[in-house]
Amino acid sequence: MRTLELAGVNVPVIGQGTWHMGEDPSQRSQEVAALRLGIELGMTLIDSAEMYAEGGAEQVVGEAIAGLRDQVFLVSKVYPHNASRKGIPQACERSLQRLGTDYIDLYLLHWRGQYPLEETVEAFERLREAGKIGRWGVSNFDLADLHELAAPACATNQVLYNLEERGIEFDLLPWCQQHRLPIMAYCPIGQGGQLLTHPTLQRVAAHHEATPAQIALAWILRQDDVIAIPKAVRPEHVRLNAQAVQLRLEAGDLEALDHAFHAPQRKQRLAMV
Repeated sequence: MRTLELAGVNVPVIGQGTWHMGEDPSQRSQEVAALRLGIELGMTLIDSAEMYAEGGAEQVVGEAIAGLRDQVFLVSKVYPHNASRKGIPQACERSLQRLGTDYIDLYLLHWRGQYPLEETVEAFERLREAGKIGRWGVSNFDLADLHELAAPACATNQVLYNLEERGIEFDLLPWCQQHRLPIMAYCPIGQGGQLLTHPTLQRVAAHHEATPAQIALAWILRQDDVIAIPKAVRPEHVRLNAQAVQLRLEAGDLEALDHAFHAPQRKQRLAMV
């Protein structure tokens, strides 16, 4: 599995997302099994958040990593309304309990909220000094937000990025690459499957004897310092995600995809879901 450095640790460029996990108790055993299979296949970065199923996803992750904690790079996120000096340590403690661990490798502010960034950073740093988190970062921050943050200790920016949502390529992604700030791409294969039915994506997939989802992931990973965190529950999808890192798109593939999914020609508002 290809890796890159994130928060001082070499992590796989394809991790595992958990949005919508923990919502249906009847799916819990399948979700746990999927995450465990992903870990076996080298996708040892797992991303979650206190928002996902209001802690339910973290509970699924906690069950999946039981006995495997030292093999996993664990990411979670705090709600903006909890991102105060008092709220962050309390939220972190609740996440730790649900995850069944005593530390989170990377703890993110899910999006900007009412509290000053300085206050949030101060609380993050106190958690880091206490050994509760390894590093901290942000999510859904545009370039102006990062300029305002002005914190070299920030380890990542997690944003929406896929073939249909390329807005970050205009200024945010180049800036992050220049400053060696890794991007974590959520929803890398889109939502609801509409992206995966696009004829151009399907043609490129057929050329490589791959699935459209694998091509979408390979397209994300053509960029330096980018990590994709797709969510999968079915074992075959977990395996296909892990295999996508081996795909190399050709110049003709990229040209066809650029023609079908246009790169931004001007600044766009940061897309979020």
